[in-house]
Amino acid sequence: MPKSTAPVPPSTDDAPPQLDHQTVGARLRDARKSRGLTLAQLSERSGIAVSTISKAERGDIALTYDKFAALTHALALDFDTIFGRPAPAGAMTPSFTPAGQQMVYDTPNYAYGMLANDLTGKRMVPVRGRIHARKLSDFADYIRHTGEEFVFVLSGELELRFENGTAYRLGTGDSLYFDSAIGHVYLSLGDTDAEVLVCCVDGAARRPRDAI
Repeated sequence: MPKSTAPVPPSTDDAPPQLDHQTVGARLRDARKSRGLTLAQLSERSGIAVSTISKAERGDIALTYDKFAALTHALALDFDTIFGRPAPAGAMTPSFTPAGQQMVYDTPNYAYGMLANDLTGKRMVPVRGRIHARKLSDFADYIRHTGEEFVFVLSGELELRFENGTAYRLGTGDSLYFDSAIGHVYLSLGDTDAEVLVCCVDGAARRPRDAI
């Protein structure tokens, strides 16, 4: 008579994995030191203040996408390496991210859910984001980075405001494609954080020669 197997209760922990600021900071520091760069040298290469880099390396502050992009370019480092999955050897293969298993890096204004971050050297950075910010004064400055950006609203409402005075109001199912070198911020409208799918295309990113 076959043994009966007790059913396994479903997991109650549906929260995606979180990446803490100290871990990210340590990876930045290790990358800088392995290249023999001082804080001042990295600051000169990236255009980011020494104090900001130092605080980020200690995990005292969270960095926004534009700061990450500037630092990874200056370090000749793949963006996804910072978010911790080991790079696969050989040709690029399809990357599957199960629902709710994207690595999340949370900041005061945005929560970045990094998708396909086991692929290094890709030109596109896909992110499932949650917009915490509600007003322009939540930001020290507009966010700018080289490349192009696409946003699709999964739920909620948001305003995408540009430094040239243009603003777009987007609801669930709406999308926008724009030049990300123009300063911009995402602002949630209403009581609920807007949830978005964002794809950033970085023209300076390196891509492996072989792909399938």
